[in-house]
Amino acid sequence: MTNNDIFKKLRVALKLRDDEIVKILELVDFRITKSELGSFFRKEDHPKYMECGDQILRNFLNGLVIHLRGPMPKIVSNTKPTNKPLKK
Repeated sequence: MTNNDIFKKLRVALKLRDDEIVKILELVDFRITKSELGSFFRKEDHPKYMECGDQILRNFLNGLVIHLRGPMPKIVSNTKPTNKPLKK
Protein backbone atom coordinates (compact mmCIF):
# COMPACT_ATOMS: atom_id res chain seq x y z
CA MET A 1 0.00 0.00 0.00
CA THR A 2 1.46 3.35 -1.03
CA ASN A 3 1.31 6.68 0.78
CA ASN A 4 -1.17 7.83 -1.88
CA ASP A 5 -3.49 4.92 -1.01
CA ILE A 6 -3.28 5.68 2.71
CA PHE A 7 -3.95 9.38 2.07
CA LYS A 8 -6.98 8.55 -0.13
CA LYS A 9 -8.44 6.14 2.42
CA LEU A 10 -8.06 8.65 5.25
CA ARG A 11 -9.67 11.38 3.17
CA VAL A 12 -12.68 9.18 2.37
CA ALA A 13 -13.00 7.71 5.88
CA LEU A 14 -12.93 11.13 7.54
CA LYS A 15 -15.02 12.78 4.79
CA LEU A 16 -12.46 15.54 4.26
CA ARG A 17 -12.58 18.03 1.39
CA ASP A 18 -9.47 19.48 -0.23
CA ASP A 19 -9.78 22.82 1.57
CA GLU A 20 -10.05 21.02 4.93
CA ILE A 21 -6.90 19.02 4.19
CA VAL A 22 -5.06 22.23 3.27
CA LYS A 23 -6.12 23.77 6.62
CA ILE A 24 -5.05 20.62 8.50
CA LEU A 25 -1.62 20.82 6.88
CA GLU A 26 -1.39 24.51 7.81
CA LEU A 27 -1.78 23.53 11.48
CA VAL A 28 1.74 22.09 11.29
CA ASP A 29 3.04 24.98 9.15
CA PHE A 30 3.08 22.95 5.94
CA ARG A 31 1.80 24.88 2.92
CA ILE A 32 0.31 23.11 -0.10
CA THR A 33 -2.11 24.21 -2.81
CA LYS A 34 -5.31 22.44 -3.78
CA SER A 35 -3.92 21.60 -7.21
CA GLU A 36 -0.81 20.01 -5.68
CA LEU A 37 -3.04 18.09 -3.31
CA GLY A 38 -5.28 16.89 -6.15
CA SER A 39 -2.32 15.33 -7.92
CA PHE A 40 -1.97 12.82 -5.04
CA PHE A 41 -5.53 11.56 -5.52
CA ARG A 42 -5.31 10.92 -9.29
CA LYS A 43 -4.86 7.51 -10.90
CA GLU A 44 -1.28 6.36 -11.32
CA ASP A 45 -1.47 6.44 -15.11
CA HIS A 46 -2.68 10.07 -15.19
CA PRO A 47 -0.06 12.52 -16.54
CA LYS A 48 -0.48 14.89 -13.55
CA TYR A 49 -0.19 12.08 -10.94
CA MET A 50 2.41 12.68 -8.23
CA GLU A 51 3.75 10.34 -5.55
CA CYS A 52 2.88 11.36 -2.01
CA GLY A 53 6.11 11.54 -0.06
CA ASP A 54 6.65 10.46 3.51
CA GLN A 55 7.02 14.07 4.67
CA ILE A 56 3.60 15.10 3.33
CA LEU A 57 1.83 12.11 4.84
CA ARG A 58 3.64 12.57 8.17
CA ASN A 59 2.71 16.26 8.30
CA PHE A 60 -0.90 15.41 7.44
CA LEU A 61 -1.08 12.85 10.25
CA ASN A 62 0.46 15.28 12.75
CA GLY A 63 -1.96 18.00 11.65
CA LEU A 64 -4.85 15.55 11.88
CA VAL A 65 -3.98 14.83 15.51
CA ILE A 66 -4.06 18.57 16.26
CA HIS A 67 -7.29 18.96 14.27
CA LEU A 68 -9.08 16.16 16.14
CA ARG A 69 -7.61 16.54 19.65
CA GLY A 70 -6.61 20.17 19.75
CA PRO A 71 -3.14 21.55 20.41
CA MET A 72 -1.08 20.07 23.21
CA PRO A 73 -1.23 22.19 26.35
CA LYS A 74 2.03 23.76 27.39
CA ILE A 75 3.52 22.20 30.50
CA VAL A 76 4.16 24.78 33.18
CA SER A 77 6.55 23.77 35.90
CA ASN A 78 5.53 25.02 39.34
CA THR A 79 8.71 23.81 40.99
CA LYS A 80 10.87 26.88 41.45
CA PRO A 81 13.94 26.60 43.63
CA THR A 82 13.63 28.68 46.76
CA ASN A 83 16.14 29.61 49.41
CA LYS A 84 13.60 29.41 52.23
CA PRO A 85 14.24 26.80 54.93
CA LEU A 86 11.67 24.07 55.31
CA LYS A 87 9.34 24.37 58.32
CA LYS A 88 9.34 21.52 60.82
